[in-house]
Amino acid sequence: MSSACGCEAPVTAGVEADEEVEIPWWRDRAVLLPVLSGVFLVAGFLVEWLVEAPAAGTIALVLFWVGLLAGASTFVPGALRNLFRKRKLGIGLLMTISAVGAVILGYVEEAAALAFLYSLAEMLEDKAMDRARGGLRALLKLVPETATVLRGRESAIIPARELTVGQLMLVRPGERVATDGVVRSGRSSLDTSAITGESIPVEVEAGAQVSAGSINTSGVLEVEATAAGTDNSLTTIVELVEQAQAEKGNRARLADRIARPLVPGVMVLALLVGVVGSLFGDPELWITRALVVLVAASPCALAISVPVTVVSAIGAASRFGVVIKSGAAFERLGSIRHLAMDKTGTLTVNQPVVTSVVTTEGWSEADVLSYAAALERQSTHPLAVAIVAATPDAPAAAHVEETAGHGVVGTVEGRRVAVGSPRWIDAGPLADRVAQLEAEGRTCVLVTVDGVTAGVIGVRDELRPEVPEVVSTLAEQGVGVSMLTGDNARTAAALGRDAGIDDVRAELRPEDKARIVAELNDQVPTAMIGDGINDTPALAGATVGIAMGATGSDAAIESADVAFTGHDLRLIPQALAHANRGGRIINQNIVLSLVIITVLLPLAITGVLGLAAVVLVHEVAEVVVIANGLRAAKAQRTELTPLDQSGSAQAADNNAVVTA
Repeated sequence: MSSACGCEAPVTAGVEADEEVEIPWWRDRAVLLPVLSGVFLVAGFLVEWLVEAPAAGTIALVLFWVGLLAGASTFVPGALRNLFRKRKLGIGLLMTISAVGAVILGYVEEAAALAFLYSLAEMLEDKAMDRARGGLRALLKLVPETATVLRGRESAIIPARELTVGQLMLVRPGERVATDGVVRSGRSSLDTSAITGESIPVEVEAGAQVSAGSINTSGVLEVEATAAGTDNSLTTIVELVEQAQAEKGNRARLADRIARPLVPGVMVLALLVGVVGSLFGDPELWITRALVVLVAASPCALAISVPVTVVSAIGAASRFGVVIKSGAAFERLGSIRHLAMDKTGTLTVNQPVVTSVVTTEGWSEADVLSYAAALERQSTHPLAVAIVAATPDAPAAAHVEETAGHGVVGTVEGRRVAVGSPRWIDAGPLADRVAQLEAEGRTCVLVTVDGVTAGVIGVRDELRPEVPEVVSTLAEQGVGVSMLTGDNARTAAALGRDAGIDDVRAELRPEDKARIVAELNDQVPTAMIGDGINDTPALAGATVGIAMGATGSDAAIESADVAFTGHDLRLIPQALAHANRGGRIINQNIVLSLVIITVLLPLAITGVLGLAAVVLVHEVAEVVVIANGLRAAKAQRTELTPLDQSGSAQAADNNAVVTA
């Protein structure tokens, strides 16, 4: 994005960028100049038509010149820089030559109109593509500024960026891990949602790998650094995102791809008309015709119609909860033929709940849940929260002791109760049921009373109820679906079966997701949808990145091309249908624009049409394609009914939905 749009340079890993300052529109050159161009152009026409004073013509001409210079200043410098520095030809250069040609022929007001329309088109498209990069700064902020390192029996606090490989870090409960490492001593649970996207903390002990940005939730850990403070998994994510965004930024927009062969072709044609005609006829006549050819071939309708269509469609999408960040993203969205989906928070509700309770003889489900909830009431662990939510009226517990990463013990109603992982508590007679529950994608919590196994509680982050319907609808639209997750393969496979997704990829790190999305992209245009920081490289590298929900991480939202303001996945097929419809309108406008150029060129070469007639045809064509483009703003409102956990429809709401 050009600096004229007020966009900052990409954030470099390990370097904190300045905070972005909001620029009001009247101080934003990219907005102000097209507005001024339009104001002076309209003022010139009004003076020319309504004022009868002798100096009216001169005043109108001055106003046209001011409008021309204001509009041209937004694209002429860039077109010339691209020509002389990068040897690139684009629509901007052709519009520049057309405006100059119109001025040479004495048609200043027509040149002013061309400059205004093209500067307006550029402004609309640039503003649609404007985005902040604060999400990358948010990633780096996950790394603490300082770290505690052990030197013999002493500890010292140093800047996290000074950490080196081999240093021993002391990570207390509530602290973030400053860089990647290996646990050397201690036992705890880590909240790794920033890295893996999983809502349930991971139990770690000596020998376990830990990632920068993970939060230690319970016990004290001694971690040996395996990466420097400025070169770890989080900085790698930032670099992957920046690289993917840069590569995506180099992909030409549709209008630019058409302009590449059109611009040099038209320039060569005009040159031939002027030179060859001058050899066999009046040089002045044929040079004039050559300039008319340039104006006739200027893609005015193409330049204005595509941005108008895109902005109209983007506005319509926002009304039903889909925020599309750029015109290029909208064009790509209509081409999607495969969808890669994150699991936690995207396919699932990201709220673990108790889904099953299995008891041994003599115990009821209510008793097992009650005893477990009594001990878990003091914990903020997602599993504990789910158990307490299932039994809010649990009795009080005494002498509660927690063993980091394993479980908790205490006294409830005079009985000794233990609640914890199957890796800590022997499942006894429930071993087979524990294995079955885990195979179904549930996390198991065992409960013993006075040393005897009383039951097992199955907790699962449930699949969103609309997921099977969405997967089926996408299949009908010819869009394939893959699940990408950092969760274990057994849980992922179980959820994949429930969702109807055959392609399930599990136990993935952020770079794995990015690699898989790149591989899918090589086969068909692929969108990635996710909501976590761990998804950002894949979101940035996909043909279209979709951030799920306004509550998703800043990094995911900023790295994505499309963001949903809600969490209903049924918006996905509706958004794709909307983009397809917008794409068809864009194609219609492009075809019409090219037909106009094709018809005008021979008429201009043969002298059938002069410059005034050519400009008039262009203006009429622009009105037609703009009117056609505005059809993309029409969205038919329909009911999108909420679903209960069984997938059945409940009361209807009034979310807007676009029909193709």
